[in-house]
Amino acid sequence: MAGSTYGELFRITTWGESHGEALGVVVDGCPAGITIDEDRLNEYMARRKPGQNKYSTPRKESDRVKILSGVFDGKTTGTPISMVTFNENQRSSDYSEIASYYRPGHADYTFDSKYGFRDYRGGGRSSGRETLARVAAGYIAGCLLNELGITVTAYTKSIGPVQIDYDRFNEADIMNSPVYMPDLTASAEAETYLEDMITKKDSAGGVVECVVKGLPAGIGDPVFDKLDAGIAKAVMSIGAVKGVEIGDGFAVAKTSGSVNNDSFTCEDGNVRKLTNHSGGVLGGISDGSDFIFRAAFKPTPSIASTQHTVNKSGEDIDIEIKGRHDPVIVPRAVVVVESMAAVTIADMLLKGMTATIDGVKRFYR
Repeated sequence: MAGSTYGELFRITTWGESHGEALGVVVDGCPAGITIDEDRLNEYMARRKPGQNKYSTPRKESDRVKILSGVFDGKTTGTPISMVTFNENQRSSDYSEIASYYRPGHADYTFDSKYGFRDYRGGGRSSGRETLARVAAGYIAGCLLNELGITVTAYTKSIGPVQIDYDRFNEADIMNSPVYMPDLTASAEAETYLEDMITKKDSAGGVVECVVKGLPAGIGDPVFDKLDAGIAKAVMSIGAVKGVEIGDGFAVAKTSGSVNNDSFTCEDGNVRKLTNHSGGVLGGISDGSDFIFRAAFKPTPSIASTQHTVNKSGEDIDIEIKGRHDPVIVPRAVVVVESMAAVTIADMLLKGMTATIDGVKRFYR
């Protein structure tokens, strides 16, 4: 199976299945000398851990990551960083019935069509559990970015019809909200909405917003390897993401050039923009402003309500999916979006070092 490796210079390869023995990731191309704290890595991992509240699957996993290589005395060595998490609470029997039919909204049918075989226990490689490996890699990438004063912060912008109010935005409240919203009033409203969805045996979708601060101008390339194109690919590779927008996104289709264009000014010899409709990227290259993007997540497809589908014999059937499932994917996906952004930007930063001969000379002199 191809497609489990992402990145060029800062490269990650994830492996493992939802109900296999373990999942993990190999991070290659990480520079030596970066401080890595395994305890902080596991605190970062806890943000996507299941079973933390009623809005996530009750599957109980510690999701503790063990670093196997590439780190010595708390510093990266420049060699491949291998990390593993062992599954502890698989209940494959929950999925035995699924082997005979295709769940609506899942990859069951398409996976079977491509490979003629599928791991029906939680979806195998198609499971959202694969993202824990991405989060482990994202922590490493984030440590690299922090060395350069770059921060990546993601949060829930909306769940169903409930959206944050930017007048109440408080970054410190993200970690105080069960659904990772920077607006505790909206968070309470979202929780009420989710309670209603749970009662109805239904699920909800939502939007994750991500802001990258401290990114210098000049990151990304102008044709196929645009910064925004790279982010779009990275984020769209997360299961359940159905749309990505940069800056003002789809709203630009309803505005005009005189409004949408960001005027430039110069302060203390530095060029900056007066507004940021572009979301921090122009022509595929970062412009020094905050880089802002959003990801739209569909509702969790596994719901307890009756759904219509077909079995592998081609017969029409009605099903009620059993097992342990999230009523909403968005809160646990926040750190996944953050991680894929960090990995993408780390890779582009390293590639940008050879953009000019002066940069090469500075390094080798």
